[in-house]
Amino acid sequence: MTDLPQDAHRRLREQLGVYALGHGTPAERAAVGAHLDGCASCRAELAELAPLVGRLADVDPDRLDDVPGPPPGLGEAVLARIAAEGPRPADLAARRARRTRLQVAVAAVAIAAAAFGVGWLARPVPPQPPLEAVAVQVDRAGVTATAAVVPHTWGVEVKLSGSGFAAGEVYRLTVRDDAGREVAAGEFVGVGAQPLNCNMNSSVLRQDAAGFEVVDSAGAVVLRSDL
Repeated sequence: MTDLPQDAHRRLREQLGVYALGHGTPAERAAVGAHLDGCASCRAELAELAPLVGRLADVDPDRLDDVPGPPPGLGEAVLARIAAEGPRPADLAARRARRTRLQVAVAAVAIAAAAFGVGWLARPVPPQPPLEAVAVQVDRAGVTATAAVVPHTWGVEVKLSGSGFAAGEVYRLTVRDDAGREVAAGEFVGVGAQPLNCNMNSSVLRQDAAGFEVVDSAGAVVLRSDL
Protein backbone atom coordinates (compact mmCIF):
# COMPACT_ATOMS: atom_id res chain seq x y z
CA MET A 1 0.00 0.00 0.00
CA THR A 2 1.28 3.48 -0.90
CA ASP A 3 1.76 6.16 1.74
CA LEU A 4 -1.57 7.84 0.96
CA PRO A 5 -3.91 9.23 3.60
CA GLN A 6 -6.58 6.69 4.54
CA ASP A 7 -9.42 8.69 2.97
CA ALA A 8 -7.55 9.12 -0.33
CA HIS A 9 -6.73 5.41 -0.46
CA ARG A 10 -10.36 4.50 0.22
CA ARG A 11 -11.60 6.74 -2.60
CA LEU A 12 -9.21 5.17 -5.07
CA ARG A 13 -10.12 1.68 -3.92
CA GLU A 14 -13.83 2.41 -4.38
CA GLN A 15 -13.10 3.19 -8.04
CA LEU A 16 -11.62 -0.23 -8.79
CA GLY A 17 -14.94 -1.59 -10.06
CA VAL A 18 -15.37 1.32 -12.46
CA TYR A 19 -11.75 0.91 -13.53
CA ALA A 20 -12.22 -2.82 -14.18
CA LEU A 21 -15.26 -2.13 -16.38
CA GLY A 22 -13.26 0.37 -18.44
CA HIS A 23 -15.29 3.34 -17.25
CA GLY A 24 -14.26 6.62 -15.63
CA THR A 25 -12.74 9.82 -16.92
CA PRO A 26 -9.20 9.77 -18.25
CA ALA A 27 -8.02 11.64 -15.17
CA GLU A 28 -9.76 9.17 -12.83
CA ARG A 29 -8.34 6.15 -14.68
CA ALA A 30 -4.86 7.69 -14.65
CA ALA A 31 -5.10 8.26 -10.88
CA VAL A 32 -6.24 4.68 -10.24
CA GLY A 33 -3.55 3.28 -12.54
CA ALA A 34 -0.85 5.26 -10.80
CA HIS A 35 -2.12 4.03 -7.44
CA LEU A 36 -2.14 0.42 -8.59
CA ASP A 37 1.56 0.66 -9.45
CA GLY A 38 2.40 1.13 -5.79
CA CYS A 39 -0.43 -0.71 -3.95
CA ALA A 40 -0.28 -4.50 -3.88
CA SER A 41 -3.56 -4.91 -1.99
CA CYS A 42 -5.53 -2.92 -4.57
CA ARG A 43 -3.87 -4.89 -7.41
CA ALA A 44 -5.00 -8.12 -5.72
CA GLU A 45 -8.55 -6.81 -5.36
CA LEU A 46 -8.60 -5.75 -9.04
CA ALA A 47 -7.50 -9.27 -9.99
CA GLU A 48 -10.50 -10.68 -8.08
CA LEU A 49 -12.85 -8.30 -9.88
CA ALA A 50 -11.53 -9.05 -13.36
CA PRO A 51 -13.38 -12.41 -13.80
CA LEU A 52 -16.69 -10.71 -13.03
CA VAL A 53 -16.42 -8.25 -15.91
CA GLY A 54 -17.28 -10.88 -18.51
CA ARG A 55 -20.25 -12.18 -16.49
CA LEU A 56 -21.73 -8.71 -16.16
CA ALA A 57 -22.01 -8.55 -19.93
CA ASP A 58 -24.63 -11.35 -19.78
CA VAL A 59 -26.85 -9.51 -17.31
CA ASP A 60 -30.17 -8.19 -18.65
CA PRO A 61 -30.54 -4.64 -17.24
CA ASP A 62 -34.33 -4.87 -17.55
CA ARG A 63 -34.46 -7.76 -15.07
CA LEU A 64 -32.21 -6.37 -12.32
CA ASP A 65 -35.22 -5.63 -10.11
CA ASP A 66 -36.74 -9.11 -10.47
CA VAL A 67 -36.80 -11.17 -7.28
CA PRO A 68 -36.57 -14.91 -8.00
CA GLY A 69 -39.27 -16.95 -6.33
CA PRO A 70 -39.42 -20.61 -5.29
CA PRO A 71 -40.63 -23.20 -7.77
CA PRO A 72 -44.45 -23.56 -7.89
CA GLY A 73 -45.81 -26.05 -5.36
CA LEU A 74 -42.62 -26.21 -3.28
CA GLY A 75 -44.29 -25.00 -0.08
CA GLU A 76 -47.21 -27.42 -0.37
CA ALA A 77 -44.84 -30.30 -1.06
CA VAL A 78 -42.74 -29.55 2.02
CA LEU A 79 -45.80 -29.32 4.30
CA ALA A 80 -47.24 -32.54 2.91
CA ARG A 81 -43.95 -34.36 3.52
CA ILE A 82 -43.82 -33.14 7.13
CA ALA A 83 -47.43 -34.19 7.75
CA ALA A 84 -46.83 -37.63 6.25
CA GLU A 85 -43.80 -38.33 8.42
CA GLY A 86 -45.46 -37.20 11.69
CA PRO A 87 -43.50 -36.51 14.86
CA ARG A 88 -40.34 -38.50 15.23
CA PRO A 89 -39.91 -40.80 18.25
CA ALA A 90 -37.01 -38.68 19.42
CA ASP A 91 -39.25 -35.60 19.39
CA LEU A 92 -41.96 -37.40 21.37
CA ALA A 93 -39.40 -38.61 23.92
CA ALA A 94 -37.98 -35.11 24.26
CA ARG A 95 -41.47 -33.67 24.83
CA ARG A 96 -42.24 -36.27 27.49
CA ALA A 97 -38.89 -35.58 29.20
CA ARG A 98 -39.57 -31.83 29.22
CA ARG A 99 -43.07 -32.38 30.61
CA THR A 100 -41.68 -34.65 33.35
CA ARG A 101 -38.99 -32.13 34.31
CA LEU A 102 -41.59 -29.37 34.47
CA GLN A 103 -43.88 -31.45 36.70
CA VAL A 104 -40.96 -32.29 39.01
CA ALA A 105 -39.94 -28.63 39.21
CA VAL A 106 -43.49 -27.53 40.03
CA ALA A 107 -43.77 -30.17 42.74
CA ALA A 108 -40.41 -29.14 44.21
CA VAL A 109 -41.48 -25.48 44.33
CA ALA A 110 -44.77 -26.42 45.99
CA ILE A 111 -43.00 -28.56 48.61
CA ALA A 112 -40.47 -25.82 49.30
CA ALA A 113 -43.22 -23.22 49.65
CA ALA A 114 -45.19 -25.44 52.01
CA ALA A 115 -42.08 -26.16 54.08
CA PHE A 116 -41.29 -22.46 54.27
CA GLY A 117 -44.85 -21.68 55.37
CA VAL A 118 -44.78 -24.34 58.09
CA GLY A 119 -41.35 -23.19 59.24
CA TRP A 120 -42.52 -19.58 59.33
CA LEU A 121 -45.58 -20.43 61.37
CA ALA A 122 -43.62 -22.71 63.70
CA ARG A 123 -40.70 -20.35 64.17
CA PRO A 124 -40.05 -19.25 67.75
CA VAL A 125 -41.32 -15.71 68.23
CA PRO A 126 -39.13 -13.75 70.65
CA PRO A 127 -41.07 -12.05 73.42
CA GLN A 128 -41.70 -8.37 72.86
CA PRO A 129 -40.08 -6.02 75.38
CA PRO A 130 -42.60 -4.42 77.72
CA LEU A 131 -44.02 -1.04 76.72
CA GLU A 132 -44.20 1.30 79.70
CA ALA A 133 -46.49 4.33 79.39
CA VAL A 134 -45.12 7.41 81.16
CA ALA A 135 -46.58 10.76 82.14
CA VAL A 136 -45.56 13.77 80.04
CA GLN A 137 -45.54 17.40 81.14
CA VAL A 138 -45.92 19.80 78.18
CA ASP A 139 -44.41 23.27 78.60
CA ARG A 140 -45.36 24.69 75.17
CA ALA A 141 -48.81 26.00 74.22
CA GLY A 142 -50.37 24.18 71.29
CA VAL A 143 -48.28 21.04 71.76
CA THR A 144 -49.88 17.76 72.84
CA ALA A 145 -47.83 14.63 73.49
CA THR A 146 -47.87 11.12 74.93
CA ALA A 147 -44.91 8.85 75.49
CA ALA A 148 -43.85 5.35 76.42
CA VAL A 149 -40.46 3.80 77.11
CA VAL A 150 -39.14 0.38 76.11
CA PRO A 151 -36.23 -1.19 77.99
CA HIS A 152 -33.56 -2.88 75.87
CA THR A 153 -30.31 -4.59 76.69
CA TRP A 154 -28.47 -1.74 74.99
CA GLY A 155 -30.43 1.17 76.52
CA VAL A 156 -33.88 2.70 76.67
CA GLU A 157 -36.14 3.60 73.75
CA VAL A 158 -38.57 6.52 73.98
CA LYS A 159 -41.68 6.30 71.80
CA LEU A 160 -43.05 9.83 71.40
CA SER A 161 -46.37 10.77 69.78
CA GLY A 162 -47.96 14.18 69.53
CA SER A 163 -48.82 17.21 67.42
CA GLY A 164 -48.28 20.96 67.42
CA PHE A 165 -44.50 20.83 66.99
CA ALA A 166 -43.59 23.77 64.74
CA ALA A 167 -43.24 22.61 61.14
CA GLY A 168 -39.65 22.48 60.00
CA GLU A 169 -38.15 23.14 63.43
CA VAL A 170 -35.62 20.65 64.77
CA TYR A 171 -36.25 19.23 68.25
CA ARG A 172 -33.79 17.28 70.38
CA LEU A 173 -34.59 14.62 72.98
CA THR A 174 -32.19 13.78 75.80
CA VAL A 175 -32.43 11.13 78.52
CA ARG A 176 -31.27 11.98 82.06
CA ASP A 177 -29.69 9.27 84.18
CA ASP A 178 -29.65 8.97 87.98
CA ALA A 179 -26.40 10.91 88.18
CA GLY A 180 -27.94 13.88 86.35
CA ARG A 181 -26.04 13.24 83.13
CA GLU A 182 -27.89 14.24 79.92
CA VAL A 183 -27.49 11.71 77.09
CA ALA A 184 -28.64 12.56 73.55
CA ALA A 185 -31.33 10.22 72.22
CA GLY A 186 -31.86 11.79 68.77
CA GLU A 187 -33.56 14.59 66.89
CA PHE A 188 -36.78 15.02 64.91
CA VAL A 189 -38.37 17.69 62.73
CA GLY A 190 -41.76 19.16 63.63
CA VAL A 191 -44.69 18.71 61.24
CA GLY A 192 -47.12 21.27 62.63
CA ALA A 193 -50.67 20.12 63.29
CA GLN A 194 -50.10 16.73 61.66
CA PRO A 195 -49.68 13.66 63.92
CA LEU A 196 -46.07 12.94 64.76
CA ASN A 197 -44.67 9.56 65.84
CA CYS A 198 -40.99 8.95 66.43
CA ASN A 199 -38.77 6.46 68.25
CA MET A 200 -35.74 7.88 70.04
CA ASN A 201 -32.93 5.69 71.40
CA SER A 202 -30.52 6.30 74.23
CA SER A 203 -27.64 4.27 75.65
CA VAL A 204 -28.91 4.87 79.19
CA LEU A 205 -30.30 1.64 80.63
CA ARG A 206 -33.88 1.72 81.88
CA GLN A 207 -32.90 1.11 85.50
CA ASP A 208 -30.55 4.09 85.33
CA ALA A 209 -32.94 6.45 83.49
CA ALA A 210 -34.47 9.21 85.65
CA GLY A 211 -36.33 11.10 82.92
CA PHE A 212 -36.17 12.75 79.53
CA GLU A 213 -36.95 16.11 77.96
CA VAL A 214 -37.47 17.61 74.51
CA VAL A 215 -36.00 21.01 73.68
CA ASP A 216 -36.47 23.20 70.60
CA SER A 217 -33.74 24.61 68.35
CA ALA A 218 -33.19 27.46 70.82
CA GLY A 219 -32.71 25.06 73.73
CA ALA A 220 -36.06 25.87 75.42
CA VAL A 221 -37.81 22.92 77.06
CA VAL A 222 -40.97 21.87 75.19
CA LEU A 223 -41.91 18.81 77.29
CA ARG A 224 -40.45 16.62 80.00
CA SER A 225 -41.07 13.36 81.82
CA ASP A 226 -39.85 11.92 85.09
CA LEU A 227 -39.21 8.19 85.08
